[in-house]
Amino acid sequence: MAIPSISELTVLKALWKQQPLSAREIHQQVEDELGWTFSSTRKTLERMLDKGMLLQRSVHGVLVYEANVDKVATLAAFAHDFGRRVMELDAPLPVAMFTGSKLVDDDELAQLEQLLKDWPDEPDAAP
Repeated sequence: MAIPSISELTVLKALWKQQPLSAREIHQQVEDELGWTFSSTRKTLERMLDKGMLLQRSVHGVLVYEANVDKVATLAAFAHDFGRRVMELDAPLPVAMFTGSKLVDDDELAQLEQLLKDWPDEPDAAP
């Protein structure tokens, strides 16, 4: 699974909380955090559509967007990547660090824990 960029993750988080949303509604959700213009939001949405992260459809003549990636699987991939590349951990991140998150409920937290625990081992890099 491709790891979303920080800006892509911000867009996905907005959509996971409420979807579908128009480009303008997404921009209103992310502009304070990202500090960018509406045209930057549109460009990011186009890039995310090209990557298959989003779905786009028309509702009453307005284009709306929905996440096309699973929230828990995406968060697990992001957490695994952070643990491995940033923190240089060989073991999965402890799921306790996600407790209290506004992004996941208890069921999703349990799924996240299982995904991180069952993450396939990385093949050893060639010397």
